[in-house]
Amino acid sequence: MTDRATAPAEDPDTTTEPTYSIREVARMFHMQTSALRYYEDAGLLTNVGRDAKGQRVYRQCHINRMRTICCFKHAGMSIDELRRFFAYEDDEPGHIDEIMTLLGERRDALAEQRKALDEAYAHILRKLHYYGDIQTAVRNHRPLPDWRDYRCEEFDA
Repeated sequence: MTDRATAPAEDPDTTTEPTYSIREVARMFHMQTSALRYYEDAGLLTNVGRDAKGQRVYRQCHINRMRTICCFKHAGMSIDELRRFFAYEDDEPGHIDEIMTLLGERRDALAEQRKALDEAYAHILRKLHYYGDIQTAVRNHRPLPDWRDYRCEEFDA
């Protein structure tokens, strides 16, 4: 028995696109089925059809929407921001300023996070070199290095 839902979400005579069960979509996006139900309940995943047994049937438009949801969630967007974005997207010309503001704010927040991560990464590299040199000094019975010599150094991975 397969998870593939074969019944289309709407009228079987008007669509031949592939359909997917909730388990298949959950696997595709490495999430629990409850997350998909949550996105549906939150109004982010809309027009999910049902088959003759009442089980959810997802179409390509849902897969595309989930890609966007996952991308924006990884970028730190809240559920409310996602709702606003999709509402704005329904009338892009009428909400272009809001879309640009929302995406610009997210870009700025990501740039700050990226800077903080880069600083943390550089610090970890300095510590790795410092403690690696301590390890080498201990094994070779040499004097230990001084952290002050590492604090401002830049190291490659």
